Amino acid sequence: MFVVPTLQVLSDGRVRQRREVFDAVAEQAGVGAEARAETLKSGGTRYEQRMGWALSHLSKAQWVDRPERGHYVINDAGRAALAKYPQGFDYALAREVFAPFWPQKAKTTASTVVSDPAPSEISDPIEVIEGEIDRIEASVGEELLDRLRNSHPDFFEQAVVDLLLKMGYGGPAQRGRRIGGSNDEGVDGLINQDALGLDQVYIQAKRYKEGNNVGREPIQAFVGALHGFNASRGVFLTTSTFTSGAVDYARKVSSRIVLIDGAKLVDLMIAHRVGVQEKQKFSAVEVDEDYFA
Repeated sequence: MFVVPTLQVLSDGRVRQRREVFDAVAEQAGVGAEARAETLKSGGTRYEQRMGWALSHLSKAQWVDRPERGHYVINDAGRAALAKYPQGFDYALAREVFAPFWPQKAKTTASTVVSDPAPSEISDPIEVIEGEIDRIEASVGEELLDRLRNSHPDFFEQAVVDLLLKMGYGGPAQRGRRIGGSNDEGVDGLINQDALGLDQVYIQAKRYKEGNNVGREPIQAFVGALHGFNASRGVFLTTSTFTSGAVDYARKVSSRIVLIDGAKLVDLMIAHRVGVQEKQKFSAVEVDEDYFA
């Protein structure tokens, strides 16, 4: 995506520092502040990861030179490439042009593994890995949601309490419990944010099937229950989703009500490892520039 914009930025022949290249390419390619700030799960930003990948390929292809560490300048081969590929690269062309510069192991893997249709741009391996992890987590999320919808109400109520505790609510002492039952007075769980219970968060959990969305009335009932406890904060979680009326009401009411629908619920469970376990870990390496400084 950023190969041609990078060559265009460097086409004036100036030597530019790495950060200067990043900023100039962002402006050249119209990358907004929000897109530049988008982070990867592995840390760092997606934009900088892609820019690093582009500069790496340009260096390996010998289209840019590095007169000193962290500085780049276009050369004659780079000018020729800019003239030859003014429209940029789709995946097929990128493979043809840059594959000779990939490590032998990567080339072997690329030629033997049958994968999904090729992406429309040069793919950073870190992004490829994270994309596959996202696919795995999406599949696990669907199974989690199905398990929760078909679980016993008591189990679901305990699961959401476990989640909030794992997220850090209730402190190191894990001050939280499921209430539930016929005498729950309209709440399913309680988190004490401090040892004396002066700061409390109440929980309501609705185990609904897909399409059976939570409307305004259950939110109103929950707010009424909070008032009965002289409480001002609550979390309402469901395995379905909320109607626009429910969302509007929760936003306007004086009590602080956080709504968590099924999609957000399973995302949080996966992120905080509640109801799931880590199957395998991966790590990636890069050259330590500081070591060679």
